[in-house]
Amino acid sequence: MKELELKYGCNPNQKPSRIYMADGSELPIQVLCGRPGYINFLDAFNGWLLVSELKKATGLPAATSFKHVSPAGAAVGLPLDETLAKIYWVDDLGELSPLASAYARARGADRMSSFGDFIALSDVCDVDTARLIKREVSDGVIAPGFEPEALELLKQKKKGNYNVIQIDPNYVPAPLEHKEVFGITFEQGRNELKIDDEFFSNVVTDNKEIPDSAKMDLAISMITLKYTQSNSVCYVKGGQAIGIGAGQQSRIHCTRLAGQKADNWWLRQSPQVLGLQFKDGIGRADRDNAIDLYIGEEYMDVLADGVWENTFKEKPAVFTREEKRAWLDKMTDVSLGSDAFFPFGDNIERAHKSGVKYIAQPGGSVRDDNVISVCNKYGMAMAFTGIRLFHH
Repeated sequence: MKELELKYGCNPNQKPSRIYMADGSELPIQVLCGRPGYINFLDAFNGWLLVSELKKATGLPAATSFKHVSPAGAAVGLPLDETLAKIYWVDDLGELSPLASAYARARGADRMSSFGDFIALSDVCDVDTARLIKREVSDGVIAPGFEPEALELLKQKKKGNYNVIQIDPNYVPAPLEHKEVFGITFEQGRNELKIDDEFFSNVVTDNKEIPDSAKMDLAISMITLKYTQSNSVCYVKGGQAIGIGAGQQSRIHCTRLAGQKADNWWLRQSPQVLGLQFKDGIGRADRDNAIDLYIGEEYMDVLADGVWENTFKEKPAVFTREEKRAWLDKMTDVSLGSDAFFPFGDNIERAHKSGVKYIAQPGGSVRDDNVISVCNKYGMAMAFTGIRLFHH
């Protein structure tokens, strides 16, 4: 197949629409089910690049959950503990395969943002992963292959219209890439930057110790940022992104947005949230929405009399600001990456509130000394990579 006609472009009024190979060669994909659209393919291809690099960097199966051409979550296939399995709503599925664990983490870190995602998997989709995907609200999945039973499960989704794309893992694109804006063609070399342990060797803070586990988390952070709309910042802990701030004009707003998402991930593991008694029959999405309100500033939207009865068996106590801060103070050893330099120390101050201990960023700001000083105040280790990772 050399070209594929699409229903429309980014919006229904943008017709005609297609994907094709400019050199006349075969497309490196097969659509096994459904009819993916323009944005679906943008998410699919960016997601595939991300998980492919995560697999190469860590040696572990990887998954990402994409929305609007940025990842909502990304992770590698480390086992889930009992708490994570519960907050990701997979505790009823038993022990998951590494690939399914990777997707549970990628989907589960920010379930509000992942709702209706496009999934990318680094490995052949197995039955465990397909079972997990089948019950979530999702637009589609791309992978290098699908086990027969897994494919049959996915074909049952959306009344047979779920988008399933198989990509040739051996496909290598041309070294130059092009895009058109306003009828004008842009050309640039592909971003083939390799991110490995050496990427974090220039540690500029007093604390020079970055353990291997943190280096893996920093690699996950930087690879995720490589395919996130800039400006972007990514918090990572335990092999998964826990907070991604994408497409903000101000870096401090990125850091705050991603930090709030990381905080929410941790707050969902608190006794107050784990102890919530939901009414029977409440769906996962409704539980996610209720939890998001409960841990936020607008908690009365779900706790007011005449309202809480729709969601809970019994009225939960207010999760006070003081209680939330006390729980957040227990989050430690978080890694943080930034796609460009931090211009002010306020970014580090905000990162500290979310338990950040390890940082990777390009460096090169006229205020690098101030940023380093704030890191030293909190005993953080920060590496200057010297490489910017803008993505547009």
